[in-house]
Amino acid sequence: MSNIAIHPQTHAIGGPDTVRSPESWMQVRGLTKSFAGERALSGADLDLKRGEVHGLVGANGAGKSTLIRCLAGITHADDGTITIDGANLKQGSPKASEQAGLAFIHQELNLIQHFSALQNMLLGVPKKTRFGLIDWKRSGIRARQAAERIGIAFPLETRVSELSVADRWLIMIGKALMRDASMIAMDEPTASLSGPESERLFSIIRDLSASGVAILYVSHRLEEVLDLCDRITVLRDGRIVDHADRGHLDKKGLVRAIIGHDIKSEKDREHFAADRSSTPIFSARDVAWRDAVKGVSLDVYPGEVLALGGLVGAGRTEFAHLVAGVQRQDRGYFELGGQRVRIPDEATAVNLGIALVPEERRSEGLMLEQSVGYNINIASLRNLRAFAGLPFISGSKGRRQAEALVEKLRIKTPHITTRIASLSGGNQQKALIARWLGTGVKLLILDEPSRGVDVGAREEIHNAIRDLARAGVGIIVISSDVEELAILTDRVLVMREGRLSGELNGTDITENNIIELSYHDAEGGQGDTQ
Repeated sequence: MSNIAIHPQTHAIGGPDTVRSPESWMQVRGLTKSFAGERALSGADLDLKRGEVHGLVGANGAGKSTLIRCLAGITHADDGTITIDGANLKQGSPKASEQAGLAFIHQELNLIQHFSALQNMLLGVPKKTRFGLIDWKRSGIRARQAAERIGIAFPLETRVSELSVADRWLIMIGKALMRDASMIAMDEPTASLSGPESERLFSIIRDLSASGVAILYVSHRLEEVLDLCDRITVLRDGRIVDHADRGHLDKKGLVRAIIGHDIKSEKDREHFAADRSSTPIFSARDVAWRDAVKGVSLDVYPGEVLALGGLVGAGRTEFAHLVAGVQRQDRGYFELGGQRVRIPDEATAVNLGIALVPEERRSEGLMLEQSVGYNINIASLRNLRAFAGLPFISGSKGRRQAEALVEKLRIKTPHITTRIASLSGGNQQKALIARWLGTGVKLLILDEPSRGVDVGAREEIHNAIRDLARAGVGIIVISSDVEELAILTDRVLVMREGRLSGELNGTDITENNIIELSYHDAEGGQGDTQ
């Protein structure tokens, strides 16, 4: 077994006139950046070769986003240089980065929903005109060539709002190719993709690499980083702590490099034993909605962590939205503590003690312009009143609660008054979970809780979930990460085409079993599973 050795990064390279290398197309030297006195990058070095897939990994807040923002020209570094083909890149200029052949696809895809795929691909690209008007037919020739190159099968006239996440990623890749990108940086590209969709993306990445396009690949899914990337660079606390070529490290060593220590193995983790002879804390009976959810029945017991597995689009998120009052079911009913309840809207769900942490945290869960403390406290204002019965909030109570939850979940933020949009994705996720820890929640639903979260933050989130389970809260976890299901949950119900196709317990919770139930019902074809 080979592990990464941890050591400070040294800078033996000279000044701007000496950084040209026949092997490296891009060289970053000594990049340093601070925000409000906090060091986000400290003397970071990075080399990128033409046609290589280069993994960039690290915990949330390690400096990955800051490094990418410097490459994109969005952030101007305090010190250091970026050279491409031996020429200095003008920093703080997105236009200069684009002209140098750098393209960036962020986790939150920046597409206009009511525009077509073609219109989105052509945004910012010089277009053919006729009589002063855009000639979409002629302008679209290059777009269709890019689409053909990466295997886009849907009509480019399709509105983005009608496309899957995987197809939207293809639009962004096509958009980069239309700009003759020499490097494409991809941030968490498989976070919302199914297994087959991810494999399709990997095939495209390998084809792009073979044609000479460099890929800077940012992901917390370490297995795919190890399998896909030619080289890997590790960031921790703003510093490059190590790098390795393919085959020279394993997952255990990579985890140790990212967080500075080993994490518990699966056999060392706590597993729950919910009392299924007791009254379920929550039940669904024959719940249906449109064609997405078809007669789902299930029970969740106090202190149980129940998973909904299956492929993306199987109806898991739609079912969660019905439970949380985002949508109203067409058929069936819910029970809470054995009593039938109506959940016509989200406010009713929250008042009943049902909370949802959505998959799309930025667009559906967070108030990005507000502070960390505001986002944490917003669901428990009733408990923060200065005087019972009066609508006045105690600032000191709110401050103490927010600070305690920030400490409990190790949310990395300069202060609770910091704007939450400035936090890393993993820290935003922890703040969103913290929102419900002090509300007396009875049922907590987490949709892809570890999406875009590093291994260290994931363990902290899992610990918070276990604390809630020990307190008797019923928990439903929706996750496409089979390893997470095996580590965290007591029971897995697999959904397929809107129905429950089977149930897995204990050692039966394996990737093969989940995949099999994702495509075929369990023997006997239950349809509904309780």
